[in-house]
Amino acid sequence: MQTDPRDAGLVRRQFLLSAAAGAAAAGALATPAHAQTSAPGARRGNPIGVSTYSFWQFRNNAKRLTMAECIDRAAAMGFDGVEILHIQMEDETNATLQKLKAQAHALGLALMGFSTHQGFVTPDRELRSANVQKTLYQIDLAYRMGIPTMRINTGRWGTVKSFDDFMTKKGIEPPLEGHDDEEAFKWVGDSLEKLLPRAQDCGVVLGLENHWGLGRTAEGVVRIVEAIKSPWLKITLDTGNFLENSYEQMERLASSSVPIELVQAKTYYGGGRWYALDLDYAKIAAILRKHNYRGWISLEFEGNDPPDQGVPRSLELLRKNFG
Repeated sequence: MQTDPRDAGLVRRQFLLSAAAGAAAAGALATPAHAQTSAPGARRGNPIGVSTYSFWQFRNNAKRLTMAECIDRAAAMGFDGVEILHIQMEDETNATLQKLKAQAHALGLALMGFSTHQGFVTPDRELRSANVQKTLYQIDLAYRMGIPTMRINTGRWGTVKSFDDFMTKKGIEPPLEGHDDEEAFKWVGDSLEKLLPRAQDCGVVLGLENHWGLGRTAEGVVRIVEAIKSPWLKITLDTGNFLENSYEQMERLASSSVPIELVQAKTYYGGGRWYALDLDYAKIAAILRKHNYRGWISLEFEGNDPPDQGVPRSLELLRKNFG
């Protein structure tokens, strides 16, 4: 019996549809559950990095791990990237910088942040200039390691000499006699302006942190960055450096017209060295999502538990809330 070509075409179409349905079902079984629920364009979680500070914390009795050792530990613990603390580095030769960059790449890690120290809150023009030169050098280091963002500070008055006493006073100290904060805001602004051409040339975004001094409050940070208005000066939010009205101040930074460039997330398992904050990371993550922050979360473990315990535990907490 001769077959009608139209019937053959119908059979072929039915076969192809059945095969496609079977393949789709098999694919659904093979695809992880979280991927099945992800639509194109769905919001991803934040990548999680770790500061090398987390393995040392400036403790005199703690082993000062090399950058290479910190990178190895970060990879073994399952982080996505590493933020390098400049003051912890022991070798700044270009050969070592390139070796660290290659090591991180081979381990699938990003060198995602560079944390530095400088101070511009001083009436001494030569000292401010020296700190500008120091920071320009640090920008060059970040550039040579391929790091896209660098944490900077305003500096502080230094009228409380002991850092332990400074912490007891919650970071509050009086200005130098004969001077005031209004002068200091001008010193800081003028100094930061001198850094921006180099930051632009190197492609390194500076992140002004809420880190004592004029940056102790969200309003202080916002006042500086909104006055300068440069795409090469943004905000680094440290969740552990607001000692009053923490969530309101984090909201203020997140809602600024100048974006947050990096979030440093403090944890205190085992209690804190100077203090411990009971931070609600579900609430913090909600604040950042509300303002569409999609960048890096960098762990700064500041607890008394051994790092090999406290750091992985902190990663689990951050993955739960940001990942």
